[in-house]
Amino acid sequence: MIKRSRLVLMALLASSILPVQAFDLNDALKGAKDAMEQQKGDTSSKPEDSKAPETTAEPAKPAINLRNPSQAEEIQIGREITGNLLGASALVKDAALQRYVNQVGRWVASQSERPDLPWHFGVIESEDLNAFAAPGGYVVITKGLYRKMQNEAQLAGVLGHEVGHVVKKHHLKVMQKQQLLNIGAGLLGEKYGKDNHTVEKVIGSGAEVLARGLDKDAEYEADRVGLVLATRAGYEPYGLPEVLQAISEADKSDKSVALLFKTHPHPDDRLTKLAETAGSRLDKITGKTLENRFYKLKP
Repeated sequence: MIKRSRLVLMALLASSILPVQAFDLNDALKGAKDAMEQQKGDTSSKPEDSKAPETTAEPAKPAINLRNPSQAEEIQIGREITGNLLGASALVKDAALQRYVNQVGRWVASQSERPDLPWHFGVIESEDLNAFAAPGGYVVITKGLYRKMQNEAQLAGVLGHEVGHVVKKHHLKVMQKQQLLNIGAGLLGEKYGKDNHTVEKVIGSGAEVLARGLDKDAEYEADRVGLVLATRAGYEPYGLPEVLQAISEADKSDKSVALLFKTHPHPDDRLTKLAETAGSRLDKITGKTLENRFYKLKP
């Protein structure tokens, strides 16, 4: 299985047949925003000379099953959360970089249990060492973390970790447990109308979860998933551990790692957990590091 994945990887990536737009993450978010604005304009405004009878009832808005969101609803939540994130830190203005990260990320995600999600990846303008995943297949990493990487296998491992969060629905589960999605039990599965800003509250709650971080077990699970996905994709399996080791060696007083250390288990603990899980089973697996193809950031 690993050998077959490795051969397919070489065929797909070397020939660049994975279709990826340069700024598809921005485009996806902008398209969604435009559609929402258009819908708002169509439903909330009418010509002054309209003779249509006035009514106090507002048009029904789409319902979100907050207890058990559909895939479309999950994507909607993740898209809005990511839009807010990009509002604070824009994507790096390097089309080739964004295309490359999407290419690698989508190949890794295709090895997961949810290859059908409309996966979007991006690198944002931040010197912090961090990465974020939002429900529905939205993944961003910081420019600072990208600079820590030396090869494509390391990138695949980091992206695989974030894909793991989405696949396991870690953020959705946290929001549900804390009843951040349950804005009034009576609203579950119902249409929300006048004075009910349910979606806005969901988005705010999701952003809060991203900022605060997940529990240790979720991070350890995402590490395991990331390692497995990168290995399935044909990469050398130690890409993620190498990045964790590099982060572990960072100066603890460095502001660039402050948030990561606050919201994640210490890299040494994560490395220990990965070692306990993998044991010696990965020793005989050989994959590609592809450092020669790794996209180098412009100075």
